[in-house]
Amino acid sequence: MVEAPPFASPPMAIPLSARSRPGCSTHATFALKGFSSRVEMSESAAKTANLSASRKQVIQLPNYEQYPISQFLSHPSGIQAILNTRALQSFQFLGANTYRCTLPKIQFLNFEATPVMDLRMTLTDTDCKVEMLSCKFKGSKIVERQNNHFSAFMTNHMRWDTNDSGNTVEVDVKLGVTLEIFTQPFALLPLSAVEVPGNAVMQALVDRLVPLLLGQLLQDYEQWVHQQREHL
Repeated sequence: MVEAPPFASPPMAIPLSARSRPGCSTHATFALKGFSSRVEMSESAAKTANLSASRKQVIQLPNYEQYPISQFLSHPSGIQAILNTRALQSFQFLGANTYRCTLPKIQFLNFEATPVMDLRMTLTDTDCKVEMLSCKFKGSKIVERQNNHFSAFMTNHMRWDTNDSGNTVEVDVKLGVTLEIFTQPFALLPLSAVEVPGNAVMQALVDRLVPLLLGQLLQDYEQWVHQQREHL
């Protein structure tokens, strides 16, 4: 499940090039004690930072024999629950089990960006997998140009089973972001200066959001079962 996140689900990348211009080179202007210098760096010499986070968690499911969780997730209420549509500005069915999820606008410095994700949901009797097919930013030309310099992936794999302890569901969430770093002063830094804090932030985000989303999913599941029983 996704929260955009929230890449909502949260934003999964931060624009690193607020001064980028069209063309094969990027210009950044710096002023120090009244002295201005123009720095040019070829984008072909960009460094690539790889950020990642993951979390596995197993939770107990209520024993609803007539209403298994696979039945809930195949219902529109279950689809909305696993896509966490409450956190979205809008979502649209594209066909072939694919949904376009638009998150609320985010602000960074003087820029506004709207994250848009295409997610594919694959459901069987024993598992459900949500995969992010694409993630783009909508906004100004400068904002949208950043789409050429990052990529992201996300999977949320849920498996359920019945054993001696009852019904359980295992959730395995993986999140990854690749960033091109080509503007000064970021390009002068070692990759570890971006990757170490970036990985820590992403892992903290995943560790916080996954339990919250699972708790909300269980609430939605219980509410749906209650509604089904009322209509008997």
